[in-house]
Amino acid sequence: MADCTLCELPVPEPPIENGDGEPFCCRGCREVHDVLGDHEELSDAGADGDDEPEYERPEGYETTYLRIDGMHCPTCELFLESTADGEGVSTARASYVTDTVRIDHDPGRVSESDLREELSGLGYRAYARDDPLAETRSENRVLGRIVAGVLFGMMVMYLYVTIIYPTYFGGLFYDEATAAFIGEAVASPTANYFFLVVAVPTTLVLLITGGPILKGAYVSLRTRSPSMDLLVAIAALAAYLYSVVAVLAGGTHVYFDVTVAIVVVVTVGRYYKSTVKREAWETLTELTASRVESARLYEDGSTTEVDVADLEGGQRVLVREGDRVPVDGTVEEGEATVDEAVVTGESLPVTRRPGEPVVGGSLVRSGAAVVTVGEGVTSSLDRLTDVVWNLQTSTHGIQGLADRIATVFVPVVAVLAVVATAASLVLVGDVGAAVLVGLTVLIVACPCSVGLATPLAVASGIREALGRGIVVFDETVFERLRGIDVVVFDKTGTITTGEMRVVDSEGPREAFALAAALEARSAHPIAEAIADEFGGVAATDGGVLDEPASEDGPRISEFRSYATGVGGVVDGTSTLVGHPDLFADRGWRVPGEVEATVEANRQFGRLPVVVGREGRAEGVVVVGDEPRAGWEEAIDRLSARGIEVALLTGDDESATAFFRDHPGVDHVFAEVPPEGKAETVARFRADGRVAMVGDGTNDAPALARADLGIAMGGGTALAADAADVAIVDDDLAAIETIFELSAAAGRRVRGNVGWAFFYNGVAIPLAITGLLNPLFAALAMVSSSLLVVLNSSRELLE
Repeated sequence: MADCTLCELPVPEPPIENGDGEPFCCRGCREVHDVLGDHEELSDAGADGDDEPEYERPEGYETTYLRIDGMHCPTCELFLESTADGEGVSTARASYVTDTVRIDHDPGRVSESDLREELSGLGYRAYARDDPLAETRSENRVLGRIVAGVLFGMMVMYLYVTIIYPTYFGGLFYDEATAAFIGEAVASPTANYFFLVVAVPTTLVLLITGGPILKGAYVSLRTRSPSMDLLVAIAALAAYLYSVVAVLAGGTHVYFDVTVAIVVVVTVGRYYKSTVKREAWETLTELTASRVESARLYEDGSTTEVDVADLEGGQRVLVREGDRVPVDGTVEEGEATVDEAVVTGESLPVTRRPGEPVVGGSLVRSGAAVVTVGEGVTSSLDRLTDVVWNLQTSTHGIQGLADRIATVFVPVVAVLAVVATAASLVLVGDVGAAVLVGLTVLIVACPCSVGLATPLAVASGIREALGRGIVVFDETVFERLRGIDVVVFDKTGTITTGEMRVVDSEGPREAFALAAALEARSAHPIAEAIADEFGGVAATDGGVLDEPASEDGPRISEFRSYATGVGGVVDGTSTLVGHPDLFADRGWRVPGEVEATVEANRQFGRLPVVVGREGRAEGVVVVGDEPRAGWEEAIDRLSARGIEVALLTGDDESATAFFRDHPGVDHVFAEVPPEGKAETVARFRADGRVAMVGDGTNDAPALARADLGIAMGGGTALAADAADVAIVDDDLAAIETIFELSAAAGRRVRGNVGWAFFYNGVAIPLAITGLLNPLFAALAMVSSSLLVVLNSSRELLE
């Protein structure tokens, strides 16, 4: 059997082909291919070529996903990939955006525990992706480092403020006699013991709180990729080592306070950003999980609860109303209406009868069935999950602005420090003074303000977004948004509400009231919509005949369920509700005006339900999944930004008619399966950067494939997991807001960095000429960082 040219799903018989004879699994994939062209060579590379090239896992190898604590930049990705790439491993891909490493390995030669042990070290900790306690342990470790830094740092700073600083600024702290006494004490030989006492808590701050910074610097050197960690570590270590040597040599000019200030300021800034991110995660409403862990094994007329992992091909499982189908299979007995939206994106449930396939993860809306487990015991939902995790780890994170600056700044500062030291040595001839000049250069060049510029501005943006109902999961979102060329929308649940409701009706209301009484006994979404609109009662799991739907409501004396509707006797009146074909099958007459109403609404993408009494159709109830409020304004604003807009859906062509005429919508593709959605995004990425907006599990591969994924907050857990942003209130206007926040955050970062470089432009020349003491350099550095903090604390959208 051939595979689809676009998404590589199996092609049906007879095949769906285009003009060139290429096979496709559906009309939607064919349209995408014909409109966007054949970019096969780019479908796995993306616009910037950073996705994983075509690769097949060796036979017998397994794929393991590990969450990594401590990964925060592209340099970490390179280091972890090289660390994991050992014996028994065919490939390893890391992504700091999702804190995940994907490893294909031979389980007989290297186990998952071996991989975790191999990747845990130098400040990294690897653990299973689904470990519920790992995040808590990680947060506790980070908080412990912060507490240690603050406590030991306060000890150091207290000693400096009360004893050391007065030797420089005596008149500001004490009277003249006291200042003179402290100066003599600090200059005495026994003062070395005091400085050694100061060195102890400084060492603890450097190693415990500054551990991640030192780790980042080491990784930077190992991968030959200068980063902000390297620049911060150089300044902190230079001040520390100079001070230690000075103490051992009997000197009194020590700068342990500089080491403490650098480490604590940078660490607290990063912790603030991570705290804001965690707050954003916790604010997001708990989403629906759709993966199935157990199944009812059906043997000899009885059932046994078993793990899905223990099922074998050919076994039979029983699914009832409200269950999720555990694995892909075929209906053997019974009949059930199943909602496959979580997998396929189709907004309407379908009826599955003996001999017809069902997909794992779909929800049984009504009925019950015995399903024969398919070969391979796979679930379509699980396959989608694997696709998402693969895509999440196949794209490296972008290099942050600060790290791009560090790539140039690190070698420049190192050269300046060496040249300044050498020049001072030649001109002055004093080794100690020359080293002091070099140290001052390194201290003033310490990028605390540059290092804080991006994380604080981003944290401010994340917090402000949260206040506007937008959850930002990844700190690179604002930077990536500024380069978006195309926004692709899913239809069902994104542009539309994803809920069936009555949007129009034509006919006698008393007939609709009788129809509502019957529909109240069905669990079908369309039945629920009609019952809610005309009966004022909620759908139930069936009813007891001869009982009224409510105290004063119609009395049902007979009830029948059909594949395309329901019928029965309500208050002594024979009533039929459903598809027009049901009326023809039952021999009921359908007048011409009713047929015309049905046809008009079909063309508009809505679902007409015919209602009749005593053998004759009398009216039509129109049910539909309506567009969200403000959808047109949201698209207009994107178009005004020069962004191309596309619409994707798994629904049929008629469901998209409402959107094709909107001038801001550039492309509309219908009947596209989840795998096809991901490939559609890949085709768009061949020509630019793409953002995907979706809500369902079926959208998750496309969300993960896009340069930026935006999930509606009412969607599924897998969709949120694949996305970078979630809109909590399902308000489409928030899409424009996140673009505005992105632009504002960019301006704030540029302002912060501009100030930081202005400071460096003034301070470094003073340090080189020997006009700036390391103590004053440290004060200037702290003052610069404080200005960045104050600037970042302002609201972005004022």
